[in-house]
Amino acid sequence: MNMYQLLEKAVATWPDNLFLVREEITFSQFLNLVKRRAASLHAAGVKRGDIVGVLSHNIPQFPVTLFAIWYLGGTVLLLDTNLTPFEYDNMTSTTDCHTICAEKSFFYKTDKFTFFDITSTDGDVNPELSAAPLETLDVATLSFTSGSTGKPKVVPLTHFNLIECSNSLEEMNSYIHAGDIMYGFLPMYHIFGFAVEILATLHFGAGMLLQPTVNPKEIMADFVKYRPQIIPAVPRLFEVIRNRIIDQIKSQHKWWLASLVLKYGDTLNKIGLGFLVKKVQDPVRAIFGGRVTVMIAGGAATKPEVETFYERLGMRFIQGYGLTETVGPICISKPVKKRFPFAFGAPTLNNECEIRDKNEEGVGVLWLRGHQVFGGYLNNPGANENAFDERGFFNTGDMVRMDKNGELHFAGRKKQVIVLDSGKNVYPDELEGLFITIPGVKNVAVFEHVVKDKTVTYGVFSVDEDMTIEKLSAAVAAANKRVASYKWVTHFAMTTEELPMTSTQKIKHHVVRQNLIDGKYPIRKE
Repeated sequence: MNMYQLLEKAVATWPDNLFLVREEITFSQFLNLVKRRAASLHAAGVKRGDIVGVLSHNIPQFPVTLFAIWYLGGTVLLLDTNLTPFEYDNMTSTTDCHTICAEKSFFYKTDKFTFFDITSTDGDVNPELSAAPLETLDVATLSFTSGSTGKPKVVPLTHFNLIECSNSLEEMNSYIHAGDIMYGFLPMYHIFGFAVEILATLHFGAGMLLQPTVNPKEIMADFVKYRPQIIPAVPRLFEVIRNRIIDQIKSQHKWWLASLVLKYGDTLNKIGLGFLVKKVQDPVRAIFGGRVTVMIAGGAATKPEVETFYERLGMRFIQGYGLTETVGPICISKPVKKRFPFAFGAPTLNNECEIRDKNEEGVGVLWLRGHQVFGGYLNNPGANENAFDERGFFNTGDMVRMDKNGELHFAGRKKQVIVLDSGKNVYPDELEGLFITIPGVKNVAVFEHVVKDKTVTYGVFSVDEDMTIEKLSAAVAAANKRVASYKWVTHFAMTTEELPMTSTQKIKHHVVRQNLIDGKYPIRKE
């Protein structure tokens, strides 16, 4: 089966279910739109074997165009909307892409490729066209890695990889059902958004409620109006919404009751005071529309206090783990008693893992093999030699440990692990999670740096305007005392500017470090 055939299967199973919820377009109507768009692309010169870029926010024409390209037998180049013309020129040259389907706001003069207006109106279906006979191992998508750890690489994913990811999501059948609404503001060009908004909805017969912006007011209004059952998001958004809810509860002078429920909700239910629990839970659930069956976090590790907040207020919360190279969610946590910190479950169906080179704490490098794992970077034998072993296992570069229940826990990126002169390892994620709770700190990047010929753990803090180096120094010193002394951050810089981030809100540590070297963060404590 290929991706277009997966769509045909979904249409045959749930023809009248809404697929594009806001636009009230059913599965069968969506298929017609795909064929009409295929006719337009064919008339524009797109043919079988072509690589066609898609550069767009989450508008209905995005998924329509994806399937139209596959209908014609092409490969989709998924393009991040946050890049520059120079980068788009480079990416199309690297992949031999000659057409980009984009919103007009992205158009610019270039001789590298031709733009196709993704928002243009299509004509009728071309009766002379039929679906191209794509094979399951043909490449379906090309994606450039985020660049959060250095030079980007190109990841080809086959139709087999994508469909196997769709099949593996069956593990979530307890809380995703036909006719449910999947909230879709995660960018579909990113593998997390692609997996939940396209692969999951096709597998379960659910609809996607597309939202092209990340404006919290618009998102909250959608929750109330459409009442989605499934809300996937990056952890940072869940945290922002949580903080707003807490502020709202405090303004109503009800935080004492909410705190009681967050701490002792289970006990209150057991002793017959469940009405107090509902008094807190129901208004919070109403903020999300009142029908949420599951919240799905991915793209980064979720803070334990954020996950606990939602679960104790009656909303199921799960953490997914994956990479572009694994079609996103290759591990999914189970909504049971939590195993903090940063538990993200175990490999899904037809995938397996090994943890290698463990230290005395049981932390080692995660290697993965299975149906969702890609076959290698495009035209990059050097990278592939380092990424795969002789048994076909892929080196994720992520540090994890496994608990007694077989659940994996995230410990940080191997490339970001700080190796001190003493030989001790420091994991930046642990310290970043510690420092982000300091009032006035908006974000923080921790990395290895050399100060006076000595390797140290260094921090760059993005702070509010009224923060001073003295106040921050005192707060960092207090936070340091919560971890072993060899992990302490005693050298840092601060800035009121935002730290450079990827599209999934991961800090670009290598860019922050280079900015530090270039003197862009002059306020320092050395």
